[in-house]
Amino acid sequence: MNISKRVTIIAEAGVNHNGDLLMAKELANIAAESGADYVKYQTFIPELVASAHAPKAEYQKNNKAKDESQLDLIRKLQLTFDEFEELKSHCDQVNIKFLSTAFDMKSLAFLRDLKMEIVKIPSGEITNLPYLREIGRFGLPVILSTGMADLDEVDQALKVLSDAGTPRSQVTVLHCTTQYPTQFDEVNLTAMVQMRSELGVDIGYSDHTLGMDVAIAAVALGARVIEKHFTLDRHLDGPDHAASVEPDELAQLVQSIRNIEQALGNGIKAPTEAEMMMRTVARRSLVASRPIAEGELFTEENVLIKRPGDGISPMQINDVLHKPAPRAFDADEKIEL
Repeated sequence: MNISKRVTIIAEAGVNHNGDLLMAKELANIAAESGADYVKYQTFIPELVASAHAPKAEYQKNNKAKDESQLDLIRKLQLTFDEFEELKSHCDQVNIKFLSTAFDMKSLAFLRDLKMEIVKIPSGEITNLPYLREIGRFGLPVILSTGMADLDEVDQALKVLSDAGTPRSQVTVLHCTTQYPTQFDEVNLTAMVQMRSELGVDIGYSDHTLGMDVAIAAVALGARVIEKHFTLDRHLDGPDHAASVEPDELAQLVQSIRNIEQALGNGIKAPTEAEMMMRTVARRSLVASRPIAEGELFTEENVLIKRPGDGISPMQINDVLHKPAPRAFDADEKIEL
């Protein structure tokens, strides 16, 4: 997909605005200040997402609303289409790219009308055939999250997208574990690399772990997209705050990713310009261990290997030994032929 030559960083606001447009705008401000490429939200019509009987996930439950349904919960987290239009304008003003995930077909059509340049498919929709087909018809770059899926399900989703008009070359597949927060022993980060190898796609990582270690490791393993939840305060009431990073951590994560992608380099083993200047200081040359007379043979007894490295390399010692000295040498003087 090659969204960018550098790692694309998505600051996942999700529903951490708690249904408050002003808070959603503040999250956009934070994402912009952090240096992230996108701020991402979730767009949905609650009644088209969950039935009245859909239970909440374990991480969504709390004692304050233990009898609350999933539908009740997401109603409190909804922003209207009009609010999203205002939020998109705000993102443009503060110079952060707007992105949102649609969780129903009406929201998908609405977001397309907002002229988003990328479509983000959440993990829960990877088996939603009509939804995938509709996105495939857009022909836009796609980011596909794969939490809860096995390799065959990811492959099937890619085939649906491709058959509808969006080839694999336009898709970046994000490995993730749908658990909030994800424990380190359940990350299985190398599965991300497997998907690149076996499915022929660009890869990335949607991080639900605490901290930043795994997201940074994903970049080192070849992730081209990193998505990370963030919040104003992880102690706020709401389902995703506890597994999110706070503003200073988001900025640190962005900087760490930029550092790592620079450190990865071009994959060619060769000395840097700075190392070239160090060669003379750190490497060694052949030198006389004692005074050597002109015509005297060089031997293991009168030749030593010492710094600096601007003379004959020790790798050439066999070409020097047992040859006559072309002139007299003082002790510690570099050997010359």
